Amino acid sequence: MTTRETYPDQVTLADVQAAADCLTGVALRTPLLAFGPFDDEIGAPRVWLKPENLQPIGAFKIRGAYNALATLSPEERAHGVVTHSSGNHAQGIARAARMLGMKAVIVMPLDAPAIKVAGVRADGAEIDFVSADNEARVKRADELAAERGLVLIPSYDDARIVAGQGTIGLEIVEQLAELGRANEPLTVLVPIGGGGLSSGVCVAIKSLRPDATVIGVEPELAADAADSIREDRIVRWGPELTGRTIADGVRTSAVGRIPFAQLRRLIDDVVTVSEDDIKRAMLEASTRARIVAEPSGAVSIAGWLRYGDELPNVAEADTVIIVSGGNVDPETYRTLLAEAAGLD
Repeated sequence: MTTRETYPDQVTLADVQAAADCLTGVALRTPLLAFGPFDDEIGAPRVWLKPENLQPIGAFKIRGAYNALATLSPEERAHGVVTHSSGNHAQGIARAARMLGMKAVIVMPLDAPAIKVAGVRADGAEIDFVSADNEARVKRADELAAERGLVLIPSYDDARIVAGQGTIGLEIVEQLAELGRANEPLTVLVPIGGGGLSSGVCVAIKSLRPDATVIGVEPELAADAADSIREDRIVRWGPELTGRTIADGVRTSAVGRIPFAQLRRLIDDVVTVSEDDIKRAMLEASTRARIVAEPSGAVSIAGWLRYGDELPNVAEADTVIIVSGGNVDPETYRTLLAEAAGLD
């Protein structure tokens, strides 16, 4: 007999609401930016961007990071924290630790974008560099926690992280209600890496708007989440595969167990996009919305550009696209935009 794999307990709407209270005055309530279609009819359905690249650290990660650190005991805070990240979570932990007066050590890959490394250093965190292999980062963070008595804060496989990221979903529902769109069909597109963001958004959206559709988007070259949802188990992709995508923020080898427990019961679908799709999405964000989206942040825009005509209730629904971050090295950004402009 085959034993079915079990997963952790659910993260609840109450957890997300508590995180929202914790984040008051810390995380920006990012706006909904109209992205299209631009109909003359007042109150017509719209495609909206939720630009988390406008957060103080340039990405959504401040939400989960601050929520996780703020809930530590005084004794844990005194010990300091350690985490592992390719960049945006690293910046979130570094900023939250500085705000809370804590020591932070960040394990980062040697190929982390320079802009993200600079952000971590600017907030005073110590950096320990390892190879680009995600498993190497996890192992080193565990070693540092044991050697130095630091509190380990996971990048995404943590209920506090999931709840913090879920506050984006709360804001989406509130903002649409303020626009008089509370009872209209809704589709939300969200990037998937380790699953902290997508699972938290699912918890908030599906709790408040059970009629809404939530679709995860990830690169074809790092499609472990799509495989996991299809097979109803966590499927791992090695770093030699996920490392091929330009979307460095979603190169995780597998969805976390806590995020997957939420995703397997709540997310409606996971779709994949090509590297050229991501480049085009970055260009569209720049020219049509006048915002900077890093490759990982543009993944969800790429999903809309590729699959928009196939989305549920496409003619009647509001579509919200979560742009998860904008931390991209300037030279890389210019190169990718130029490559996008040259695509057929």
